[in-house]
Amino acid sequence: MVTTEAMRLFVKILEEEDPGWYSRASNFVSEPVIDMPVSHNSKAEHAVENGNALPETKTVASENGNVMETQDKDVVSEGLGSILVYDQWIAPPINGQRPKARYEHGAAVIQDKMYIFGGNHNGRYLSDLHVLDLRSWTWSKVESKVGAEPPESASPSILAPCAGHSVIPWENKLISIAGHTKDPSETIQVKGFDLKTGTWSMLKTYGKPPVSRGGQSVTLVGTSLVIFGGEDAKRSLLNDLHILDLETMTWDEIDAAGVPPSPRSDHAAAVHAERYLLIFGGGSHATCFNDLHVLDLQSMEWTRPTQQGDIPTPRAGHASVTVGENWFIVGGGDNKSGASETVVLNMSTLVWSVVTSVQGRVPVASEGLSLVVSSCNGEDILLSFGGYNGRYNSEVNVLKPSHKSTLQSKIMETPAPDSVSAVHNATNATRDLKSRANGNNENFLVTLKAEKEELESSLTKEKMQTVQIKQELSEAENRNTELYKELQSVRGQLASEQSRCFKLEVDVAELRQKLQTMEALQKELELLQRQKAASEQAMSAKQRQGSGGVWGWLAGSPGHRDEDD
Repeated sequence: MVTTEAMRLFVKILEEEDPGWYSRASNFVSEPVIDMPVSHNSKAEHAVENGNALPETKTVASENGNVMETQDKDVVSEGLGSILVYDQWIAPPINGQRPKARYEHGAAVIQDKMYIFGGNHNGRYLSDLHVLDLRSWTWSKVESKVGAEPPESASPSILAPCAGHSVIPWENKLISIAGHTKDPSETIQVKGFDLKTGTWSMLKTYGKPPVSRGGQSVTLVGTSLVIFGGEDAKRSLLNDLHILDLETMTWDEIDAAGVPPSPRSDHAAAVHAERYLLIFGGGSHATCFNDLHVLDLQSMEWTRPTQQGDIPTPRAGHASVTVGENWFIVGGGDNKSGASETVVLNMSTLVWSVVTSVQGRVPVASEGLSLVVSSCNGEDILLSFGGYNGRYNSEVNVLKPSHKSTLQSKIMETPAPDSVSAVHNATNATRDLKSRANGNNENFLVTLKAEKEELESSLTKEKMQTVQIKQELSEAENRNTELYKELQSVRGQLASEQSRCFKLEVDVAELRQKLQTMEALQKELELLQRQKAASEQAMSAKQRQGSGGVWGWLAGSPGHRDEDD
């Protein structure tokens, strides 16, 4: 068994036998913090935080009324100004009390804030929620409340510590789904955190929920979550596929055609063009993978396309995020070492390329780290947090990618509708306004009004097409309902016919048995008839012989007279 896997198993067994071991050990042993040194420009006096030199800070009140530290606006701008180069990981200056080091946590971005929930630290599951304000780059802990649990619910507590779960931003909520817990439930649990009220609640779902698990992939496609694979509470690997409709909160198990990926956990998943689900890598109990699988969400069929370019090495526990048609993958490992390269897949051409590489045991070469996408000065940035690479990490690292979405889709066979092209053109026209801001104001206003009208026209067309699509969808659902009813009727008739055929087969078998019995009786009857005929012939012959002797005696026989003489 691999050393790290043996250590994790030992800690898990120790936790089950003695739940209070960590609290006692923490009183005597402090965990050393050795951060990756990162150089960045700074001109002020610095304090040490997150392993980096930080400007001095001042204290202000937080949104929740709690006291937290924040940087002066000018100093923050200077810190953000360190993100000057593309395709290089840097550790920006961050203020506030950073969360406990962890891995296998969940992360999501809503309104320029990165939320971190749960995870695993030294074999203990966590349930804390932290937020990083991406405008002031300040950490703070969220003091959350817990809503009332349903009295009939036998599920674990709403805020039960967990790891290996997935956190998805949805409207003004954080949705935490699945994950490993100390006392696992039988099926997947779905929790929601309301950002307005600061309250956790268990979300009621309908249909047949999947078995509980951790290390699965959860991908938001439209208004649905697509869940694939993972590892259940008995450490059995899974490759099943389920969809949760977030509008109706209804589960649906999908039996897709084609050859699915082998059972695995700690893989990565992404959606392209709102139609294709991509699965990459992951691991089993014995090995790690670097295969790529694609599920067409319209035909529900698995395929395994040919990968091109710098295909990544096998890995599990990596994190991923999409920017346009580019799928970035960071970290992970093969139970021997962490993956040092950050790679990107163009989902249109299926060509891999290496973005950058790091040296040594740095946080971005860890397993179980998180990766989200946000923006800085109008450009996309990738943010990683946490992970495990021999030690637990709590660092934030940032990369500004140079890859842009410029290529047309190669996977999609049908071209984009006119409405999408119109919105794209209108967006480009809006961006051109900045270059004409210093021109004639009247011409600028005229141009602005014309582009506004063009945008409104495009929006109107888009709304009309949306209404038409909804009508077609409604008609398709009605036809589907009717076809389903017909299918049920045909199934009922088929079952009745099968029952009748079965009865007929039984009757035929009985008749065959009777026929065989009649054939045997017929043979016995023929034999008896032959025996009877033979007996009658014998008796007739004897009677004729007896009748001739009597009449000869009565009439007198010459032979007898000679003898008398």
